[in-house]
Amino acid sequence: MSKPIAIQGIRGSFHHEVVKHYFNGSDDVIECMSFDSAVDSLLTGQADDIVMALENSIAGSILPNYALIDKYDLKIVGEYFLDIQHSLMAIDGQSIEDIKEVHSHPMALLQCKEFLKTYPHIKLVEAKDTADVARQISEEKILGIAAIASKNAAHMFGLKVLAESIQTIKHNETRFVIVKRDSSKDDNPELNKASLKFILDHKRGSLATILNVMSDCKLNLTKIQSLPKIDTPWKYAFFVDVTFDAYNDYAKAKSIITLMADDFKILGEYKNARQ
Repeated sequence: MSKPIAIQGIRGSFHHEVVKHYFNGSDDVIECMSFDSAVDSLLTGQADDIVMALENSIAGSILPNYALIDKYDLKIVGEYFLDIQHSLMAIDGQSIEDIKEVHSHPMALLQCKEFLKTYPHIKLVEAKDTADVARQISEEKILGIAAIASKNAAHMFGLKVLAESIQTIKHNETRFVIVKRDSSKDDNPELNKASLKFILDHKRGSLATILNVMSDCKLNLTKIQSLPKIDTPWKYAFFVDVTFDAYNDYAKAKSIITLMADDFKILGEYKNARQ
């Protein structure tokens, strides 16, 4: 019997939507109010999979999640790109002029910044989860406070949508990854993307040399992100995503980078969702 999938947030959240899309309609989830607790559910065996947001096309990378995957040696086994459409919602019978506060996840507030600027009377309040705010407003019948969440959350909790598609950039996508404790040992002919991490000496040309290796081995660099190495000031770990047509090209690059970089780690090998 399969175990539930851990998500940050509750049913009605964007993470919940990804579960339904990626896992063929599955609705069996463990609701966690932080990514740390979602990881805990994986480490303790309550879940075999986590759905975890990793980057957004407007707000950029979610750096703490890169650190969590690295710290606990977790493996990315898949990815899913979700079109994020934010709606403003509240108890029925109210207009935007009646709203004194808007509560939502800080990422959602950032993505809707331009819309919210047009209502300077509204105070912005950060919360842990978009859907959870909608649920609280609905259950406690709170007037004067609105949530920013998905239309699914509005339907699920019986709230009125005051405005929809309020994100600043209308084409707004979040990349989610599916994370396990261990990757499958089975050969997968569909593997054509990988997430890697390495540390380089702080000297001229070290990063350029690695990037040249990737290029020479016919890898396409789709993402590069640096994070400071906490215990070594001014030294950085690099997290990169690469795609490839032939696994042998990627394997050759791995063997070379292993010799050139410190703390080289494969965070995951999986199918490119952008094909």
